Amino acid sequence: MTSLDTLPEPSGAAPAGSGTKPAMPEFKWRLAIALFLGGILWIAPYVGSIAVLMPALVEDIAPDQKVALVGVLGIAGAALSLVSNIIFGALSDVTRSRYGARVPWIVGGAAVAAASLFMFGGSGSVPELVIWWCVYMTALNAIIAPMVAEISDRVPTERRGTVSAIYGVGMLIGATASTVVGAFFVSNPGTGISMFAFLTILSAVVFVAIAPRTSNLGVAREKLSGKQIVRSFRPPTKGARDFYLALFGKFFLVAGTYAVSNYQLYILTDYIKLEEDGAAKIIAINGMIALVTGLVFGFISGPISDKFGRRKPFVIVSALVVAIGMAFPLAMPAAWAMVAYAVFLGVGQGTFNSVDQALNIDVLPDADSAAKDLGILNVANSGGQILGPVIMSIVVTVTGGYALGFGAAILLLIAAAVTLGAIKTVK
Repeated sequence: MTSLDTLPEPSGAAPAGSGTKPAMPEFKWRLAIALFLGGILWIAPYVGSIAVLMPALVEDIAPDQKVALVGVLGIAGAALSLVSNIIFGALSDVTRSRYGARVPWIVGGAAVAAASLFMFGGSGSVPELVIWWCVYMTALNAIIAPMVAEISDRVPTERRGTVSAIYGVGMLIGATASTVVGAFFVSNPGTGISMFAFLTILSAVVFVAIAPRTSNLGVAREKLSGKQIVRSFRPPTKGARDFYLALFGKFFLVAGTYAVSNYQLYILTDYIKLEEDGAAKIIAINGMIALVTGLVFGFISGPISDKFGRRKPFVIVSALVVAIGMAFPLAMPAAWAMVAYAVFLGVGQGTFNSVDQALNIDVLPDADSAAKDLGILNVANSGGQILGPVIMSIVVTVTGGYALGFGAAILLLIAAAVTLGAIKTVK
């Protein structure tokens, strides 16, 4: 096998001082494989922790504050993500190294995220939980923003739906499998979180080992100045209508989804009245169901999207499908209703994740600031993760139950479908 260090530089690399962006290098499927595995390995620890093990750890440390504290951790971590995703994306846009603009940030972010997640799992007090979760969420975005930008940098338009699907399927596998694995550690969350910390560092190791090297040392960089710094971090303003529709559509969809997923352990124990062991079994079953359905629809949606050159129908339908799934536990607080919800969740998430990044890249106003602008779009993830749990937490606190929380989540998903449908420049 050819050494990564001997791989040729991109043929379009611009000479130093030219001030131009290098032409896109020849697409290599190794990049798709790296994105697939890297996506699995960064998202599995995050979802497994926030959806299953973090609530279990919180219940061990502060059982009387569990609902509110899960909401606080979600808000604090996601609020930091709002800022850090944009910052790390913008910084990677202007980074120059033999491994390109993105890899140094992916490696550094994985190291810090893994260490802080390990410390979070060993926390013994509420302040420790908050501090280490916030550090973890900040560092995690140094992986996410640069990794997603690799699709814009190195994947031609005609393959972006397929590569987005590969990356999305990887994230789906990681997210759903992690809830299954996490369910086995509900009684010992610290051990499960420590295992997830190890997977986090593997995300960078695997990505760097597999992805083809693309040095950008020869690409000129504008001299550092106040004006340049402002431009590097400023949100897009020209030709950005559809950019912001994609942003808010994703925001509503993520908020609606996380309103339920972050509280699934408590929904099963407090709303459906299962014992903890029974709830863990349902979480594991649901994870497997969502994984299978998500894989099927994730694998087929991206290539079909490329074949017909259409993105919008897939993301619109995905939001509505998840909303339909939530109607089951809303109508009937029973274990089977949550299982039915998992089927629709897997179909919707698999479809959305396979096309989402391709849609995001298609609405970018300026390819030269791809990571920064994708970081802004990823703010929808963080913002949605703030809004969704907050809504559910408020509903539970005010009404003492979860039923109206399901209704609010459904309304958010309908808003997502309407907003995404208003995009004009992408079919």
